[in-house]
Amino acid sequence: MRLGYTLIYVPDVPATVEFYERCFDLPRRFLHESNEYAEMETGATALGFVDETLARQSVADYRLNRPSDPAAGIEVGLVTDDVPAAYTRALAGGAEAVLEPTQKPWGQWVAYVRDLNGVLVELCTSMGD
Repeated sequence: MRLGYTLIYVPDVPATVEFYERCFDLPRRFLHESNEYAEMETGATALGFVDETLARQSVADYRLNRPSDPAAGIEVGLVTDDVPAAYTRALAGGAEAVLEPTQKPWGQWVAYVRDLNGVLVELCTSMGD
């Protein structure tokens, strides 16, 4: 087995793609002409977004991601060499602050924001950096 991609079910795929481009500088890999599916270029695996209506054709029941609700028990982890700069960019682009850049006891720098859908996004250095 290997991780191929992570998909997040969202109410507006194009708006989410634009948000991730603006806040996290992730290049758009693909946006389907239906605007129901997209992928961001993230390295070895892809981060994808699926329109909630399309997702319900395969998964009938799931908890919606909404900024007014508590975040789901999952996060998107984005690795960067400069967590404070990434955090500042994310906030300037419209992300919601959760945790300012903090150094963990094991040396890693992390910060947390929520995206426009309420999904947690961790901005972090590589382990041991």
